[in-house]
Amino acid sequence: MKRRCGPGGFGWWLCGAGAALLAGAVVAAQDAPADKGEQILNTSCLACHDLRPVQVTALDKEGWKGVVEAMIDRGAQVSEPDTPVLVEYLAKTYGPLPEGPGKKVLLNVCTVCHDLQRVKRTALDPEGWRDLLQTMLNEGAMLSEQDFPVLLNYLARNFKP
Repeated sequence: MKRRCGPGGFGWWLCGAGAALLAGAVVAAQDAPADKGEQILNTSCLACHDLRPVQVTALDKEGWKGVVEAMIDRGAQVSEPDTPVLVEYLAKTYGPLPEGPGKKVLLNVCTVCHDLQRVKRTALDPEGWRDLLQTMLNEGAMLSEQDFPVLLNYLARNFKP
């Protein structure tokens, strides 16, 4: 049985140019940044440096505002209306972490593979964190023997069920 294009035919919306348009839209949607703040980060911030300095900073809104203003003073191309959008995105995505021993370890080790949102939304008891850290070590995480208990205590204290 031959499939027909057009209304009433199987998959009529996927015929000819429609299929190309749909495929293009799917690819564009997959490649599009999630929001305006991410777009600004990608075009303005990453024009001069990579993402790593952002990933290891973990500031609150005021802290990020100061960083963005300093970068604009250095020549970053961020329009005035885009500045609060960028600051909001940075604070939400790369926002503050509780102070304490283990914070720097988390920023320097965990964010090599994971964003802070992933860490923040994980809530485990100490055994769960120990198991997860052991799994990460088995996956190649660069966590030293002396930093393991420091990070474990930090995560268990700050990200519990």
